[in-house]
Amino acid sequence: MTLPKATELPIGAVVTEPGSTRRNITAGWRALRPVIHDDRCVRCQLCWLYCPEGTIVELKGIFKVGNRTYDTKYEINYDYCKGCGICANECPTKAIEMVPET
Repeated sequence: MTLPKATELPIGAVVTEPGSTRRNITAGWRALRPVIHDDRCVRCQLCWLYCPEGTIVELKGIFKVGNRTYDTKYEINYDYCKGCGICANECPTKAIEMVPET
């Protein structure tokens, strides 16, 4: 058996093309999913800032929550969320709850 030379091996653990991970849905192993409760969210952006995968999307517009109106809303792109729970841990008002994936 002949082993390949180092120069013949494919490149690994390197992003060779920017944005290429958008083609790969990576949430298949998630056990818990974050759910944002808009009525508790104070729009501090900490979830958006600390998400290591960038799966929390900031939406601009007019959003009515109860008797309040906001110009920003946060949603989670579940195609790429790994369920790590960092967003829920960093939320000062506990507006994000980790629930079992179904």
